[in-house]
Amino acid sequence: MSHPAPPARSPHPAPDGPPHTHQALVTGIGITAPNGLGAPAYWDALLSGRSGLGPITRFDASGYPVRIAGEITDFADEEHIPSRLLPSTDRSTRLALAAAQEALDDAGAGPQETAGNRAGVMTASLAGGAEFGQRGLAALWSKGATHVSAYQSFASFHAAAPAQISIRHRLRGHGSAIITEQAGGIDALARARRRIRDGAPLMVTGGVDSTLCPWGWAAHLADGRLSPSGEPHHAYRPFAATADGHTVGEGGALLVLEDARSAARRGATGYGTVAGCASTFDGPHRPRLREAAELALAQAGLTPAHVDVVFADGAGRRSADRTESTALCALFGPYGVPVTVPKTMTGRLGAGGAALDVATALLALNAKTVPPTTGTTRVADDCPLDLVTAPRRLPHLQVALVLARGRGGFNAATVLRAPHPG
Repeated sequence: MSHPAPPARSPHPAPDGPPHTHQALVTGIGITAPNGLGAPAYWDALLSGRSGLGPITRFDASGYPVRIAGEITDFADEEHIPSRLLPSTDRSTRLALAAAQEALDDAGAGPQETAGNRAGVMTASLAGGAEFGQRGLAALWSKGATHVSAYQSFASFHAAAPAQISIRHRLRGHGSAIITEQAGGIDALARARRRIRDGAPLMVTGGVDSTLCPWGWAAHLADGRLSPSGEPHHAYRPFAATADGHTVGEGGALLVLEDARSAARRGATGYGTVAGCASTFDGPHRPRLREAAELALAQAGLTPAHVDVVFADGAGRRSADRTESTALCALFGPYGVPVTVPKTMTGRLGAGGAALDVATALLALNAKTVPPTTGTTRVADDCPLDLVTAPRRLPHLQVALVLARGRGGFNAATVLRAPHPG
């Protein structure tokens, strides 16, 4: 990784937690986001409050009631993807390939680190190759079966991205895709971490999604959770008294996860360790987001008192925001910890959302700065949270909690720790 050495730890650091044979260290980050292509550009955009939300241009959205989204407008396929792969890949897979390349380059992980049969890839996906799938269905409907691409059989599949990443980088170990909607990025990270602790030297993990096509957009509209606002800066306001839904974006993040001792032997540094992960599932009338956070903290050997910042799910709907606020207040007390939702500048990215939040939290741990939540100017009275609405410097920032929720009752949480100095 390319960042400078982190500053000294807090005078009252969190305990090291339970010992493990293999600590999972993030050594590389790759980001494709509506407000920044690549981690440096994305981080600069966050601290500047620069949003990637705007009118949809990838297709004619004039006939739809909602026309605001987070598009990646500066991604040129031919600059990131070999030309031979273009006919057989969906946009989501191309974005994932670019993020994987950046992450591996950032980690300094070449053929020697990925050699053998144990380095693998574990990613998350909400919709697979939605745009590719739509083109195939349109061809079938309008022209007949002979006009459907032979690549339709796999390019629209949820596992297309990890498959293409594993082929391109010769990752012959475990490979699979997780489908738990917005929670998927953390669930994939948890499974990749388990592989590291089982002895895998390196895993590429995270999530990337792109559903900005008529088929995907119709699905989002049918779900009924999109904000009807036609103004980008009003379209996603988590925890606000006036919250009325969220905005969808495309992109996400992929990380290189390594065994910390193996990384140290090759002289690699890291952004931080994945100290704990947990997932829960809501029961009837019983949300379990708080339990996911408690389980992740327990796995990390930490308590809520050790958490310096929370990267919240931030659904942008009043009932869901109250539920998350209740969980956070039960853990930390009212206004007990800084809370941020930087995805207000990208939109909710499906399976890429939590993965991008994890990457953002790692960047924040190293910069000792919490990026802001934009859009929300007044927090609702029934959400007593210390919502970060401008970049906030925290010199002793060491532990971040990242939360995510997926449609259908999925909850996921991960605890990230800044790297030790030295």
